[in-house]
Amino acid sequence: MKSLSVLKIITVSMAAIVLSGCSSMSEPKHHPDYVSVRPMPLPNTPGGNGAIYQSGYEIVLYEDRKARRIGDIITVQLVENTNASKKSASDISKENATGITAPTVLGGALTLNDNRFNLGTTLASKNEFKGAGNSSQSNKLTGDVTVTVIEVLPNKNLVIRGEKRIGINNGNEYVRISGIVRPDDLTPDNTVLSTKVADATIQYVGDGEMGESSKMGWLAKFFVDSLFPF
Repeated sequence: MKSLSVLKIITVSMAAIVLSGCSSMSEPKHHPDYVSVRPMPLPNTPGGNGAIYQSGYEIVLYEDRKARRIGDIITVQLVENTNASKKSASDISKENATGITAPTVLGGALTLNDNRFNLGTTLASKNEFKGAGNSSQSNKLTGDVTVTVIEVLPNKNLVIRGEKRIGINNGNEYVRISGIVRPDDLTPDNTVLSTKVADATIQYVGDGEMGESSKMGWLAKFFVDSLFPF
């Protein structure tokens, strides 16, 4: 009986661990700096009694419905593709030679220890240095992120901000973007290329198991970032 109770406790513990692992996935979180902005209420317009024109009921027939107010929606097409490379090489060589002849006295060389040591000498030195370096980096990011207008600048440029939250099996993915868009760069369907966004800040980050698996452990990070030269 006692062994059965211990087995039951182990079974319940294992089931709790499995259930906790299944429910470990958390919902995507809103970043406070990328929260969407709601449209501002339009001011009340005075009513008109005209038979043809009524104030506040006008319809624009020859104008695209482009985003131009706070809270309007813009779709940013991510077409980021960057490539950078750097190569350097150094080759330095330096040679020095110095010769000192033996002094002479009355036409004869001055020597020591019965001509066994000559006071003349020759000095020579040579230094060489060769170095080479090569560095390259490539990044590519594509997709669409729909954001909102959070501010309209005095020159009619639009300040945008927003994020896309994607929940996957073992974590969450976040694509965040902010910047300034010129109304002339907007297409009729309110889309703009990310290369047309001024002062752009684009982030692609993740959390959960997928995000943690790509991070360096604290012990490995200690040795990699250690201040010791060895």
